[in-house]
Amino acid sequence: MTRVKTAFFCSSCGAQSPKWMGRCTSCGEWNTYVEEVLQKDAKGGRASSGAAAHRTSSRPTLIHEVKSDTVARSFSGSGELDRVLGGGIVPGALMLIGGEPGIGKSTLMLQVAMQMKDKKVLYISGEESEMQLSMRARRLGHEHPACYVLTATDTGSIFTHVDSLKPDIVVIDSIQTLTTPHLDSAAGSISQIRECAAEFQRHAKESGTPVFLIGHITKEGALAGPKLLEHMVDTVLQFEGDHNHMYRILRAAKNRFGSTSELGIYEMHEKGLREVTNPSELLLSQREDSVSGVTISATIEGMRPMLIETQALVSSAAYGTPQRSATGFDLRRMNMLLAVLEKRCGFRIAAKDVFLNVTGGLKVDDPAIDLGVICAVLSSNEDIAISEKCCFAAEVGLTGEIRPVTRIGQRISEASKLGFEEIFISKHNMKGIPEHNDIKVHPVTRIDQVFSHLFG
Repeated sequence: MTRVKTAFFCSSCGAQSPKWMGRCTSCGEWNTYVEEVLQKDAKGGRASSGAAAHRTSSRPTLIHEVKSDTVARSFSGSGELDRVLGGGIVPGALMLIGGEPGIGKSTLMLQVAMQMKDKKVLYISGEESEMQLSMRARRLGHEHPACYVLTATDTGSIFTHVDSLKPDIVVIDSIQTLTTPHLDSAAGSISQIRECAAEFQRHAKESGTPVFLIGHITKEGALAGPKLLEHMVDTVLQFEGDHNHMYRILRAAKNRFGSTSELGIYEMHEKGLREVTNPSELLLSQREDSVSGVTISATIEGMRPMLIETQALVSSAAYGTPQRSATGFDLRRMNMLLAVLEKRCGFRIAAKDVFLNVTGGLKVDDPAIDLGVICAVLSSNEDIAISEKCCFAAEVGLTGEIRPVTRIGQRISEASKLGFEEIFISKHNMKGIPEHNDIKVHPVTRIDQVFSHLFG
């Protein structure tokens, strides 16, 4: 039997040492040495740290001769998750999902595991007991005749059960709780996370079984563990949300099988997560009276058009120094738009407090909401309400011009479908868009044209 050989490597510069050292002799950094496996025994080993993926061919193959049309994606039962993954689960994919504690990662994956009725699913938990998982499954109200649960943290025993059960989907909750018998370090350490992920990566590529890894995040919001973990997996999903809001957003930070610009929206209920198929209706407030400082903007996340509500409040600075605050919108971009209003349009806002909020807990970086933000600020400054049947979709430049945005046709169609009667867009976006009889399109080139139309 071959003896397991390990060494210590500096995570900063890569220097190797036969023993742990407090300070790296090469780069001088402190506490950067981590243990890694160099060679395992042939009986119990799954993969070495250098062997990342299983090679399906022993000879070079022309790329046009590789058959890729036979790969069929599996549907998870959650349309929002399938959308973010690029159309479904790819066989042999290793997917990592991270998020803050209590945001709903385990609920989402258990719900997905219970919804895949035609698949044999193995849910491995190192944080909850079988009774707790059963209670959660009953609360979610789903039943699956072929969903197995396993409470274990040792990868040796886990792969013994995986080889005997041969599941179609494997869910690990969480990767930070697993340990490999080839390392002596504690669970959650960099070396343990890296080695356990490498073992599941090899299993996924060799057997074609998709594996979901649930990961913790640090206090800075990054995924816990080595950065190599994100390079090893095929897909990195971020599950975001605010504990004060019921909406949860699923984003793809990395996706080898699809786009990273897609977005999935869920709504947290006492019986689990509910998919939000039409987020525009939930993100728009139902107001009986018109209020100043509120505008609606047409944005796009991935392939999905959405209408979001932007609220602004402009008031006199109470303490001499004006305050600037933005929630869900880039504060630096808001300051830039306020400078454009001050310099190019003559509105005196430099001595006033400006507060901006994107409702629903969303964080939007689409420049198409620039015009909506400016109109909300002007509406609050003049204390004149904007019609709730009016929306905006345009970018604002530093010279005060209204710039075109991409996929304007989908934005107009979404606004028309939700009953809006007017939409302000850039004049340069008018070329090639279809005519809409149920919504009036206002092409503009300058901010003062929008101001004259809205406020006279």
